This record gives sequence, structure tokens and C-alpha cells, in this order.
Amino acid sequence: MEITISQEQGRVTVSVIHIAGHLDGQTYQDLIQEARKVIDAGIFHILLDLSDLTYISSAGLVSLHTIALLTRGEKPANPEQGWAAIKSMDSTREGGLQKNLKLLNPLPEVTSVLDMVGFSAFFETFTDRKTAIDSF
Repeated sequence: MEITISQEQGRVTVSVIHIAGHLDGQTYQDLIQEARKVIDAGIFHILLDLSDLTYISSAGLVSLHTIALLTRGEKPANPEQGWAAIKSMDSTREGGLQKNLKLLNPLPEVTSVLDMVGFSAFFETFTDRKTAIDSF
């Protein structure tokens, strides 16, 4: 997996994290670590550019959930605990649509997984980068 990060200025500063390749058990911690760096730098609005993400596993879903919690200033369950972290997603479902973490251009294979697990109800998805940036 390759991760690149850029900053965009809309009404607020947005970090665009572009992910290419597979987001799985081997790589999900890398994504969380990069998102933590962005948040530690004081940027709490993140757009995940998934246009080159070809595969997402359950571990990848844990990373999305963890980053969403981090952008809200919450302390997530330890993602290394696997099922415990996934189960904690149920407790945040009532939080509704995420305001600080949004998705850009997921491929149909990734969209299918997000739909299957119900994440489409939590993450706003965009096909246009400028519209996504302006939505924060």
C-alpha cells in the first residue's frame, strides 16, 4: 500500500490522504499512523482518496473506524484487538454521518464492502475532489 498526504484549503484545512493498493491486516496500522500524524498536527478534517484502493479487508474497516474516532477527539479501542475494535463500531453507529472524515472515489469493489457492512451510512462519499473539500 502507498500513502500520500496533501493539504487543501476550503473553509477549513483538509488533509487528503490518498491510498493505493490493499488496505488489509498488513497495512491498516500504517494508515492509522499517518492519520494520527495529521491529527497531531492539528488538522481534524480528513478526506480519504480511495480512487486507487483496490482491496479493503475487515482490518481496513477497523482503520476507517479508528480514524473517524480520532478526528472526533475520541480514544478508539486498540485496533490490534481485532474483533473488539470491530464490535465497538456498533456503539458508534448512533453517531450518524461522520463530519470530519469523508471518502473520495472508492472503486466499486470497495464500495461493495462498505455497503455490505453498513459503512455507507456513516461516511459521506464524493466523486468530485473540490465538492468534497468544500463539504467540510
